[in-house]
Amino acid sequence: MCGIVGYIGPRDATPIILGGLKRLEYRGYDSAGVAVLQNGSIEVRREAGKLSNLTNSVQNSPLSGHIGIGHTRWATHGAPSQQNAHPHLGQTGKVVVVHNGIVENFLELRDELSAEGVDFKSETDSETIVHLVEHYIASGLDLVEAARATFTHLKGANVVVVMSAHEPDKIVTARIGNAGGVVIGYGDNDEMYAASDIPAILEHTRRVVFLESGQMATITRSGAAYETVDGTKLEISPQTIAWDPVAAEKGEYRHFMEKEIHEQVRALTDTLAGRVDFDEGRIRLPQLNLDEALAKRIQKIYIVACGTAAYAGIVGKYLIESVARIPVEIDIGSEFRYRDPIVDENTVVLAISQSGETADTLAAMEEGRSKGAILWSIVNAIGSQAMRVSDGSISMQTGPEIGVASTKAFTAPIVDLYMLAILLADLRGTIDPVKRRQMVADLRLVPDLVGQVLEREADIEKVAHALKDIKGCLYLGRGINMPIAYEGALKLKEISYIHAEGYPAGEMKHGPIALIDEEMPVICLAPQDPWHEKMISQIQQAKARGGPVIAVATDGDDIVADMADHVLWIPETPWMLSPVITVIPLQVLAYHIASLRGLDVDQPRNLAKSVTVE
Repeated sequence: MCGIVGYIGPRDATPIILGGLKRLEYRGYDSAGVAVLQNGSIEVRREAGKLSNLTNSVQNSPLSGHIGIGHTRWATHGAPSQQNAHPHLGQTGKVVVVHNGIVENFLELRDELSAEGVDFKSETDSETIVHLVEHYIASGLDLVEAARATFTHLKGANVVVVMSAHEPDKIVTARIGNAGGVVIGYGDNDEMYAASDIPAILEHTRRVVFLESGQMATITRSGAAYETVDGTKLEISPQTIAWDPVAAEKGEYRHFMEKEIHEQVRALTDTLAGRVDFDEGRIRLPQLNLDEALAKRIQKIYIVACGTAAYAGIVGKYLIESVARIPVEIDIGSEFRYRDPIVDENTVVLAISQSGETADTLAAMEEGRSKGAILWSIVNAIGSQAMRVSDGSISMQTGPEIGVASTKAFTAPIVDLYMLAILLADLRGTIDPVKRRQMVADLRLVPDLVGQVLEREADIEKVAHALKDIKGCLYLGRGINMPIAYEGALKLKEISYIHAEGYPAGEMKHGPIALIDEEMPVICLAPQDPWHEKMISQIQQAKARGGPVIAVATDGDDIVADMADHVLWIPETPWMLSPVITVIPLQVLAYHIASLRGLDVDQPRNLAKSVTVE
């Protein structure tokens, strides 16, 4: 999740940066660091562990100056350590970088830089960035142009902040894709700020600019200059936000749900943090307490969950059974304990819960425990009851989810289940090394693919205008995307109060087809996956009954485009990860329909974020 803070102005930068990092500490506590330009030289302090370790280090070895950047880290590439902590200093000692995101092509970049004689000091993808900037400065470019050249070479969703002793009067930052926010703050008395999120700088200013994807800023004491990464100048004026912590948390978004939809690029990056070894093509889930002996002992897995989490579990069933070859059953938390399930010491009961406090899910876990099962959980809230009672756990690492209708706490556990499937398969010997490496490598693509869908929000909003007055809607999907039909329908029901049903597409002709007419839109999930041809047939059947068809389809699918009334396009995606991508346009569609209907998106009627009663 990584928190970033930058400052330039007349005051000492160090306490301002440390104070900002404190407000962002929830975004990462694997390590923390600060870099300050002190007497013409860049001085860096970095420590593994929580921010308090860095604070102590700075007290013991002070640094001060009028310009600096800081970082608190969730590990993605490279273990949590001082060596891998940000900021990263270049070989010359004149350039320093902090970074949030995943550089998808870092292996290629590292090889190229190593061939030029660069000596890498860390295991991170982030270090490639600072060496690239140095490379371009050495070729004769100034800091801004060197940074721009670097940004254009980075693949994936990334936020970068760079500073140089060669040009001690500026900070350059960019947002590439949707790896997280970049807020530029305008202070009084010739001082400026940069941060991942507003709370880091709210104490100092309310006048801010939010960078959009593909934009960069050059920050000096007197203000900021904006342009696109490809060099087009931009005129952007700061806006004033309310001095209200809740409003501040929303930032540029109207609702928490909207913000959390857009946070999914960062959230998915974060759920991978510290768990994926892209070099070795392996998955590590240390908090799960899973070893080879246990993996081979497991004979069955029950996934217990409620609502949205249960639909994520159905995707997990496809993944685990396909890759690890372990039978999986999905049980609704409220029903599990009432049917005397067949459970023993070779059974895993895996609970999925955003809050970790859902009463029905906890009761299901208790039932599993009473029968001797191994208890696992996938939970967002650290320290929640579900996590505490588990034998092993996976933290979603998405950060707080405020909107009642879950979004990032749906996509993150799907990725967690995908990683679990790979790890189980690896330990059980049911996956060959080539396939394992490919599946792991595919994870690098996910945050950027989500970002690409979010960049098409305006097109999705146009479809929302066409559907805002409908009375009902049918969602159809097959295979691994069948549960996405359920989830898409649930989102529409939750926040727009429009009746919607998710259905296995092959079952449409066994009843629901009777509902289809000119007044019943049909949303069909038809990505390029093993069930694509079957979905084409379902679309044809819906069209034959006069139903307006809205299709979720892969870029370039002319067959679907010719049949559907509207298409919500997604980029080409490895099919086992496609549910993470296909659900995004459905979230955005439901959000905009509800907004257009003037409804309370964040607090829909009759619902609560955490259901703690039966």
